Amino acid sequence: MDEQQQHFLVVAYPAQGHINPCLQLAKRLVRLGNRVTFSIAAETHHRMAMETLPPLLACHPYSVGKYDGDIAQDTIDWCDYLQVLKSVGSRTLAELARDLAAAGRPVTCVIYTFLVPWAAAVARDFGVPSALYWIQSAAVFAVYHLYFHGHAGLIQAKSQEPLSSVDLPGLPAFRIRDVPSLLLSRTLLDITYFPVLDELFRTMDAKARVLVNTFEALELDYLRAVKPVELLPIGPALPSAHADGLDGAETSFGGDLFQPAPRESYTTWLDAQRDRSVVYVSFGSYAVLPVRQLEEISRVLEDSRRPYLWVARGVREGVKDSSQGMVVDWCSQVEVLSHRAVGCFVTHCGWNSTLESLACGVPIVGLPQWSDQSANVLLAETAWGAGVRAEPSAGGLPEAAELRRCLDLVMGEGERGEAMRRSAKAWGRKAREAVKEGGSSDRNLRAFVKLPR
Repeated sequence: MDEQQQHFLVVAYPAQGHINPCLQLAKRLVRLGNRVTFSIAAETHHRMAMETLPPLLACHPYSVGKYDGDIAQDTIDWCDYLQVLKSVGSRTLAELARDLAAAGRPVTCVIYTFLVPWAAAVARDFGVPSALYWIQSAAVFAVYHLYFHGHAGLIQAKSQEPLSSVDLPGLPAFRIRDVPSLLLSRTLLDITYFPVLDELFRTMDAKARVLVNTFEALELDYLRAVKPVELLPIGPALPSAHADGLDGAETSFGGDLFQPAPRESYTTWLDAQRDRSVVYVSFGSYAVLPVRQLEEISRVLEDSRRPYLWVARGVREGVKDSSQGMVVDWCSQVEVLSHRAVGCFVTHCGWNSTLESLACGVPIVGLPQWSDQSANVLLAETAWGAGVRAEPSAGGLPEAAELRRCLDLVMGEGERGEAMRRSAKAWGRKAREAVKEGGSSDRNLRAFVKLPR
């Protein structure tokens, strides 16, 4: 079957960090002439502020049963949620696939993210192939893969020693603190989500093809670390205006779960700032920092006398308003990072934020919270030369003096800061080259589309 006749069913876990790269992949598949159905949980589907979709892209939800309504996040039993997500989600996704076939649009391939591994079983039941879309780094994929294939003992033996080094085949030395937290069971969230990863990696075909939101120049060694699994880098997943340039009007992902501030409010403010003078502060769609940490950040921003744009996501306790800065609930992050005025990104270092910052040529100050974030800031600092980690004090949180050190390092005139800015800018060029027509990520995605179904 040729690529003009493909129909991809893209299934995402209902979180902003999964929606953005999946929706962008769906749009790229459509640009290659394919039909795509994007599926997300019903409650999230109804919250998404969707743009006008191209003709070959449709959005249809799956159900999470009793969790389909508007339920406060802090009241959810997440272990129960994941069980219902699997049982009801797989059943209703299968119903969707049957409905699409009955309408003359049969699915030819299912693409899914790592927290909905049950989508692969739905694909098998329909006799169609599936592919995991890995939306974290290739390095982190390699850590997980090695852990679940004979190397768990190396990590478990030192799990209580955060500064101890662990050597995994084909990877640089990691300290235990840089290992993804889901493998260390430090929090309830780690314990809750670990079984999903366990299922994913233990049921994955030994020669699986995995799409990865990264690009060859950034992670070539890590992409080769898990043979015979074939990792296909197809990233970075960015709106077209900031990536391949094929659609200058597509400046944002278009599937926000949060109400963004009016675009003109922050872009006009940014326009009035000097080049590379603004500190952009955002901790993504999920992380909730302690009030004391927010107060330390507020203090250092005030004392630095640098202009700043802070995404507070509705949390204002500890976030100080100031004449030198602007605080918004939400914004189009890639538009902000692409603005000439932004010189530094203070971030939790989720993979989307890390990759977007590199792709936009902006160096990072990292305050990792959980999951893959410590690994990401380690790579940004040591492998890619485009960031620095804010080290915690004895109390467990980076204090104002440490944050000031990091800001001065990244935005100052010293040799290391200059080197970081050069590195970030170089990675930005390489990222755009990868997704442009004929680039490595573009070639990989086109080759995947043409695979026999």
